[in-house]
Amino acid sequence: MSDIIHLLPDSVANQIAAGEVIQRPASVIKELVENAVDASATRIDVVVEDAGKTSIQVVDNGKGMSETDARLSFERHATSKIRKADDLFALRTMGFRGEALASIAAVAQVELRTRQAGSELGTCVNIEGSQLVGQEPVSCAPGSNFLIRNLFFNVPARRKFLKSNQTELSNILQEFERVALVHEDIAFSLTQNGSVVLSLPKSTLRQRIINIFGKKLNEQLLAVDVETSLVRLSGFVGKPDSARKKGTHQYFFVNGRYMRHPYFHKAVMEAFEQLIPVGEQVSYFLYFEVDPANIDVNIHPTKTEIKFENELAIWQIIVAAVKESLGRFNAVPTIDFDTEGAPDIPVFGNAFSPATVEAPVLEVNPDFNPFKSGSSSGYKSQRMDWEPLYEGVEQSVSSVVTNDFGGGDFSSSLPDDLTLYADAKDTFEKSTQHYQYKGKYIMTAVKSGLMIIDQHRAHIRVLYDRYRKQMEGSNGQSQGLLFPEMLQLPPSEGIVLEHLTDDLHALGFDLSVLGGGSFSINAIPSGTEGLNPVEVVRGIVHSSIEKGCNVEEDVRHYIALSLARSAAIVQGQVLSNEEMEALVDDLFVCRNPNQTPDGKVVVAILEQDDLDQLFG
Repeated sequence: MSDIIHLLPDSVANQIAAGEVIQRPASVIKELVENAVDASATRIDVVVEDAGKTSIQVVDNGKGMSETDARLSFERHATSKIRKADDLFALRTMGFRGEALASIAAVAQVELRTRQAGSELGTCVNIEGSQLVGQEPVSCAPGSNFLIRNLFFNVPARRKFLKSNQTELSNILQEFERVALVHEDIAFSLTQNGSVVLSLPKSTLRQRIINIFGKKLNEQLLAVDVETSLVRLSGFVGKPDSARKKGTHQYFFVNGRYMRHPYFHKAVMEAFEQLIPVGEQVSYFLYFEVDPANIDVNIHPTKTEIKFENELAIWQIIVAAVKESLGRFNAVPTIDFDTEGAPDIPVFGNAFSPATVEAPVLEVNPDFNPFKSGSSSGYKSQRMDWEPLYEGVEQSVSSVVTNDFGGGDFSSSLPDDLTLYADAKDTFEKSTQHYQYKGKYIMTAVKSGLMIIDQHRAHIRVLYDRYRKQMEGSNGQSQGLLFPEMLQLPPSEGIVLEHLTDDLHALGFDLSVLGGGSFSINAIPSGTEGLNPVEVVRGIVHSSIEKGCNVEEDVRHYIALSLARSAAIVQGQVLSNEEMEALVDDLFVCRNPNQTPDGKVVVAILEQDDLDQLFG
């Protein structure tokens, strides 16, 4: 039997390795910018065409490379960062594996121009698909100039799965921001198709954050700075009143490297417990300095997941440091007993003629009988019809409706032919009284038992269908604003909003792009008056980013759903009987009254048999 195992050619092995390191244009920029940082550059410029699909250029004024180093740098595992295994546990550089340039050269056409400061001439290296095309002396500026053309030109399947330009550019900005946030002593710029997207001069850390995410963030940041034998923790956290459900900026860095760490994220949120509403988040920019021997940065190809030796102890340090920062800047609400400057008002009489204090006298009517008919029993008589249901069913209903109608043996589905709606309408015509339970649920009797409707979710269902109909017909009615609202977004979010403007216009929004991440909201859809236009649009952008949608249908779905959530009546809002009846009527006209557009239950039925058993 012949042998079947053989060694892969270098070009194929490099393409396989590139699949782990180079996933999209943003991956190329991350690796090249990190190499420029390691080369002690003080200025790094990134230029992309078509979100990096056509070309990526990264220019730095760092140390540059010699003729030999320039050629050798494209070989796999060629690195200047480590020489022995022990060096892995003393790393303070961004790159170290020697895989980045080899992986890029395996799936693109690469030109490198580089010169060391002490050399008269530089060198130019051209490589395509891991194959050296040529190398020659050139005249160029000190530092390195990488030009990457036609990414994945030799791997068509990989290129086909790249997302839209808007999505890929958003990913590029995300990687670019992560490096810029930890190297405020380096000037950065990013240009897309000839337009400058970001220009960041050297600055302080706080100013770098503001330059990227906007001046408004400056008012929300609280400084954190603590040093222990295990870790030095510095940076900023947001004030509790800046918390929101989406769109917060949350960054961890360790020894100058961006990292994801869900465990440490929980520690930050622990410090904000009871200071912010459940489900909301705050921004934070936290920087860890630890002994490299106590962390492992080599557990993931992109080096964003990092293992700490003393995670539990660092958790406690994070919680204590953030709480200290909140207390130091009076971010935690306190009771103010300061009476300085308050008028001196005597409690009894006056200072010269104090009044005599007497104990109150209680009067009791021994003949009072609460079960007698009369004015005192009016409330009792009014509640008699509802009281057995209210007192006997309250606990069961509570357990059903507060757990997404998922508990007990109660039905949470409706027949497709809407016979239940006809049943309910028959009841409404006989008696139009509905019962609103705790300002959250609309309850009414139907032939099969008790129907319970989540009023917030029901309104979301109704509004979603209405907005989708408007978008499909492009007949969204607008309500002009007396004064345009200004919206400032980070570049990565501004690009997403520009992509959504057509669909927003179909809904009834009128937006003007002012450039530099600034937008003017001139009109909003009719029926959304009273909402904060800036927060509504911001929420739509964040929903689009979270879902990563790049198909028009998905974009419209998330826009309509976000807008419906923002405009829907809230839990706890008291409704009149007419408002409840109108909402129920609108709900059962919808194509799917059972569920919200994202699959949450809207209607539940407390069956008559289950209700009877409560009193059996």
